[in-house]
Amino acid sequence: MLQPDVNERYSRVGRDTPAGALYRRYWLPVATETDLDTNPVKRVRLLGEDLVLFRAETGELGLVAERCPHRGASLGYGFPDGSGLRCPYHGWKFSPQGECLEQPNQMPPSAQLQARARTTSYPVRALGGLVFAYLGESPAPALPRLDLFALEESPTRFRDIGYAVIPCNWLQIMENSFDPTHVEWLHGRLFNYHLERAGEEPTVLGGHHIKIGFDLVDYGIIKRRLREGQTEDDEDWKVGHPVYFPNILKVGGHGLSSFQIRVPIDDHHTLHFWYCYYDVPDEYANLVEEVRALPDTYEVKLQDADGTFLMDTIDSQDAMVWVTQGALTTRDDEHLSSSDQGIALYRNLLRSQLQANETGSAVMNVHDAATGDELIQLPQEKKELGIGGGGANPMASFLRTQGVHSPRLSTLTERIDAVVRKAG
Repeated sequence: MLQPDVNERYSRVGRDTPAGALYRRYWLPVATETDLDTNPVKRVRLLGEDLVLFRAETGELGLVAERCPHRGASLGYGFPDGSGLRCPYHGWKFSPQGECLEQPNQMPPSAQLQARARTTSYPVRALGGLVFAYLGESPAPALPRLDLFALEESPTRFRDIGYAVIPCNWLQIMENSFDPTHVEWLHGRLFNYHLERAGEEPTVLGGHHIKIGFDLVDYGIIKRRLREGQTEDDEDWKVGHPVYFPNILKVGGHGLSSFQIRVPIDDHHTLHFWYCYYDVPDEYANLVEEVRALPDTYEVKLQDADGTFLMDTIDSQDAMVWVTQGALTTRDDEHLSSSDQGIALYRNLLRSQLQANETGSAVMNVHDAATGDELIQLPQEKKELGIGGGGANPMASFLRTQGVHSPRLSTLTERIDAVVRKAG
């Protein structure tokens, strides 16, 4: 259990909080590049701050405070003009660096007023189809080039980015990453209960865990599992799933490589990205080229209109248990068991990094911009994922994750089904 003051210390992400100060040491994704293709101005909220992300007509990215310094209107309803963003109310123009470039209708022009109207701005960079922001002190550290962010599409590989706003605190989502045994119950036995009622094939995720393990590594933690019928030579134990501190889980297997990225919006909301690359058998390369014209970004539906969580995908099942703990769960009434050893390890790691940040010591995964541009390779299993329901279609089983909402994946699956039916 955690006492309320410790729970607050670990969970809250406002500017004057320990976890908020730690998170401001990292680059955090706030949108996809595709979002800005659709609309070059996007309101975002990050670490409790209301901001506006925009792409100027010159192509430069900017992230500024939403409230206009003139009379407080939202710059999120403004529009790009040349090298900056115009306020929708009176046309004051701001650069990506927050400078007030123009003040129409101010007669005579006032250099002093223009200087005072400078607004808060933060560095932004694009990488791998995502737009990252840094809200900390200068100089900004290196933006980590994790392996999947550096990966590129190919004739048999395509990228897909799902996202959703989860109405709960970031920490209860991250703690799920260190809880291997929930898979056999939430994604195994419970899922199979719903699949049986729907007359669909079961998953094979209900295998009983006989051993779990966790290793501290230089970038975070690797979690391992051993189920009945497996040996320590199986990838579940030998390779495991890496977590890149503080907020990225890598999962995957044959045909899928994925990051789950958890970005604190504020104390009670988290922006979740499912950042995926799918590898398709060579014989379907022509179909990959066809679906590549479809959007690579999609919103993940987790609930019905009445708020009931959907139980037909693995990721909506996860969201259900995250959110039903409460917007910011208490932990002084919890009763951890031996299956929760990974959660205890992550909390200890978080505690050590909070202390390091407060004392000015080195913090995990914060690298100097001059030396930290190397590619970071994270391990990944290559086994069959085993989520079931694929039949003769090698991509169909992925529709049991958030991928069911993906225009690219769902369309590709339908077209492969047509090929399989024709061949049969």
